[in-house]
Formats: sequence, C-alpha cells, structure tokens
Amino acid sequence: MLVLVIGDFHVPHRCIDLPAKFKKLLVPGKIQQILCTGNLTSRETLDYLRTVCADLVVVRGDMDEGGAAVGSAATQAQQHSRVVTHGAVRIGVIHGHQVVPWGDQRALGIVARGMDVDVLVSGHTHRFEAYEHEGRFFVNPGSATGAFFSGPAAGGIAAEPVVPGCDTTPSFVLMDIQGPTVVMYVYQLVDGDVRVEKLDYTKRLYD
Repeated sequence: MLVLVIGDFHVPHRCIDLPAKFKKLLVPGKIQQILCTGNLTSRETLDYLRTVCADLVVVRGDMDEGGAAVGSAATQAQQHSRVVTHGAVRIGVIHGHQVVPWGDQRALGIVARGMDVDVLVSGHTHRFEAYEHEGRFFVNPGSATGAFFSGPAAGGIAAEPVVPGCDTTPSFVLMDIQGPTVVMYVYQLVDGDVRVEKLDYTKRLYD
C-alpha cells in the first residue's frame, strides 16, 4: 500500500505551485491513497491531488477555515482529524495548529494516544520531522511547496520575520505500508535537486 503524505501548499498566497520536479514524480496510478494535512487554500490544489489519486483523505488547516475553496469542495475537509487503518496500522491525520505548543513532541504524543493511533501525521510547522516516541511514530511531511511559515516555532519561541515567498525546503513523504511495517521515503527539494531519505517504523505486536 503506497500512501502519499503531503500538505501545507498555501497556493497561491504564499507559493505559486507545487515544484515541477515533484509533479513529475507524482504521476496518476502509482499511489493508492493520499493523506493531506490541509492548508491547500485553493480548489485547484484539491483538484490536482484528485488527479494523482482519487482516494484523498484531507483535514482542514487553519488557513482553510474561512470557507475557502477547499471547505466548499469537500465535506471531509471540514474535519480537523481523520483516522485510517491499513491492516495492523492505524494512522491519524491532523493539521497541527490545534496542538500547543506547535510541533511539541509531548503534546503530539497526547493527541496520538487520544486518537489511539500507531502513526500520527501532522503539519502546520512547514518543517519535515519523523521520529518514534513511546512506541508510536510521528511524521510531519513539511510544506509541499516550500511556503514560508509566519508563526512561532515549537516551544512558543517567535520565528524570525520572513518575506513572502518559498523559502522553506519543499518536502513530502511516501509511505509503503507492509503489514506492521511502514517504510517511509522522504522527498526534499534542495538546491534544485530532489533528495530522498529512507526511514522505517514497525508497530509492536503483542500476543
């Protein structure tokens, strides 16, 4: 089962479009499901994701709030959290703005336990992260477009001011789910080149 984990596009307000090199990789017919952390902020972005894969699970981001195109285009985009199950693995999806402090490991752990998930996908910080904590795995795919982040960093520390534009490393994650094991391929656009890193997580199975 190949699952695309992606989000924080902010098109067209903070970035014009998904990087062309990413679009060449995300071809229809290869991916079985998309988990989107929200902040698409345009109907066109939602429609594009549906051309990549019809099975689209998307949650509502803080910038999708005001009845943006996404909210009117899909009922599920009104939801702030979703849970999907693939075999033995339960995956939760949130945007992340409801977690305080944003991106905080302990706070995310509380959310994961409350949702009773093995893997928690979150976004909002525009920064890729992946780590195992207390037997669960946490993934933040970052911003697919490299859109700037204008809020405080994790821990409540104010981020440096930024100018509008794409100044964050664009990234997304592909999950290959094989039984209790999730193999993750992290795609990042660095200096015009796509770099790929491999990670894996295996759910602990108890008798």
